[in-house]
Amino acid sequence: MKKLTFAILLFAGISVLAGAQNLKFGHINSSELVSLMSEMDSARVRLQAFQTDLEETLQGMEDEYNAKLTEYQRKSATWSATVKEAKEADIQSLVQRIQQFQQTASQDMQQQQQILMSPVVKKAQEAIEKVAKANNLIYVFDTSTGATVYTDDTQSMDLLPLAKKELGIPAEKVAPSQIPAANAAPAK
Repeated sequence: MKKLTFAILLFAGISVLAGAQNLKFGHINSSELVSLMSEMDSARVRLQAFQTDLEETLQGMEDEYNAKLTEYQRKSATWSATVKEAKEADIQSLVQRIQQFQQTASQDMQQQQQILMSPVVKKAQEAIEKVAKANNLIYVFDTSTGATVYTDDTQSMDLLPLAKKELGIPAEKVAPSQIPAANAAPAK
């Protein structure tokens, strides 16, 4: 019985070692892929427009606050106690509305970013999976997360060029962070 168990374990170990020789790995910087997608450009534009609307609304509230505060400082000496109290309550109420708007706007911005980015990330993930399956890879490591300690490019396939092709992104297009400083626009 011990010999049979030992033989089974030995056979299983040899099978695992033999199978390990055929394992194929890949790696990709998914952040770079997403940043190159045309859908990402569209999402950035929409997100920027959303942010601009929020900033304009906040600016309007701050302008109103400054106008009321300036009026209070100039005229409070001539107002009755009742008018003064009403103006102070109005200013305090506006301060609270501004604070509430800032909190809500921050949450809305995060939610909008999630709404706009989810389909882009999903499309990139689907392209990565398709390329990985087409190349019979069993694992794909995402180098953008920083979890990969070492990548031997001779043993691991870089899927970025294949995923770019799958998504119709020109091979020569690079992420903004990869543009050499000499090609960058001069600072103003």
